[in-house]
Amino acid sequence: MGERLFFSRESLRDQQLDLLCGLIEKVKNDNPFWRQRLRAAGVDETIESLDAFAARLPLLTKADLAVDQEAHPPYGTNLSTSINHYVRVHQTSSTTGNPLRWLDTEDNWDWLVAGWHTLLGVAGVDDGDCLFFAFSFGPFIGFWMAWDAALDMACRCISGGAMNTATRVRAIIANEVKVLLCTPTYAIRLGESAREQGVDLSLAKVRLIIVAGEPGGSVPAVRSRIEQLWPTARVFDHHGMTEVGPVTFECPRRPCVLHVDEGRYLCEIIDPATGEPLPAEDGATGELVITTLGREDSPVLRYRTGDIVQCETGGACACGRHTMRLIGGIIGRVDDMVVVRGTNLYPSALDALLGPFTEVVEYRAEIGQRAGMTELTLTIEPAAEVADSAALCRRVEQAIRDAWNLRVPVRAAGAGELPRFELKARRWVRLGQ
Repeated sequence: MGERLFFSRESLRDQQLDLLCGLIEKVKNDNPFWRQRLRAAGVDETIESLDAFAARLPLLTKADLAVDQEAHPPYGTNLSTSINHYVRVHQTSSTTGNPLRWLDTEDNWDWLVAGWHTLLGVAGVDDGDCLFFAFSFGPFIGFWMAWDAALDMACRCISGGAMNTATRVRAIIANEVKVLLCTPTYAIRLGESAREQGVDLSLAKVRLIIVAGEPGGSVPAVRSRIEQLWPTARVFDHHGMTEVGPVTFECPRRPCVLHVDEGRYLCEIIDPATGEPLPAEDGATGELVITTLGREDSPVLRYRTGDIVQCETGGACACGRHTMRLIGGIIGRVDDMVVVRGTNLYPSALDALLGPFTEVVEYRAEIGQRAGMTELTLTIEPAAEVADSAALCRRVEQAIRDAWNLRVPVRAAGAGELPRFELKARRWVRLGQ
């Protein structure tokens, strides 16, 4: 279940091609979504090379998957076996419209959990460690796989799902937790809450903080802030997605560098503006595209993640691995994503949410920091005919809560108070910049 090490890029690429051919053979026969896409692309025989695969099969987008699920509710047609064989249902955070629902069979789930076994091993988690999961354990896939992997390792696992921040701090101390799993932002919030409560974290047993959900784990200033607040711990970064699983893990020798688990994922770098492939060479920067090589009952092939990365592939890493490295982790988003309390928010998503509110003629979103956490506040300008602007604000607040499970304060501006735009609108404002 552990990591497979490769002694050259060539041996790695050979295995990826074998896995890819097996995946295509299965889905072109058993998966309605991929059968149609592969036939349309003329992929009806064995792929002779990874380059040929990239040249022939069109890129997949989240919108493609959303359209399929809307046309074939509730789960779409990206299913390679009977619905009765699926045992897990998760969903994305619904920041670009309705959430994507994602199903996994037991075999799929085992494949995903095995990726977390690799991650936990590289991070230095030991059998019997006490782990605290500062995670809601809702339908978002989050740390669910990490929980199962840790249980497999006979770790002692504590769910913080129903606790508030102060209670979580006390539980971490009382249970002598060794490993904390949360977002980078929340690691800071927990540390600051400990200070507010008079808890001395230099006496804590936490030696490792595994972070995910936002880029901060590979941002030096954020890592430094976390490790100042948690002086006994080191930060370990990783990233993944509901649609693909745990893709990367931090290099054990080079902080702020993520290794792609290329024994499980075939990755490409493309120009986000044109979709054209960029050479996989040291320093190439572009959008990460992923093919899941083992999640064959609900796979994605050439999936546009929207993540901007800087790629390194030449030679062996300082740790000895030949897999692709992402320098600085995920360094940005194609469409200027904002992360609020672990939830990915896009300007286009707020546009879509406010669209049905015809009474709202303009808005302004402000992103700032409060108590170590990113916060979003929203100002709306009601139409002149709106008699009760406070009621309108409450309705918008509820819509945001329903869509993203976030409490976002909404206030009403006076008529003409918010700016208008002739060219590209700048409704999202980062305070202090």
